[in-house]
Amino acid sequence: QVQLVESGGGLVQPGGSLRLSCAASGSIFSINNMGWYRQAPGKQRELVASITSGSHTNYADSVKGRFTISRDNAKNTVYLQINSLKPEDTAVYYCNADVYTSSRFMVNYWGQGIQVTVSS
Repeated sequence: QVQLVESGGGLVQPGGSLRLSCAASGSIFSINNMGWYRQAPGKQRELVASITSGSHTNYADSVKGRFTISRDNAKNTVYLQINSLKPEDTAVYYCNADVYTSSRFMVNYWGQGIQVTVSS
């Protein structure tokens, strides 16, 4: 079994910054793509940013220039640096990972989600 645990969320004022972390643990052989999604109240979950095992990145247009995704393969951890936060960034942020398990199966996992609230 594999667990993804997010941390770093919270309440921040507009224009502020946060750094989200997501650590994967368990029966991991390797991790392929990792990503961050978010879901605002009443809206569908959307991809915010993704990163391959080779650190190629992809961003939603709405966050380009403000969000930076990175990963530490040795720690099985993905990060999301969020700058210039806007009220519309308020959402539950979810970590996602394509994991090659110790049994050599590719399985997609989700974290439990972490709240980010942007408000003055």
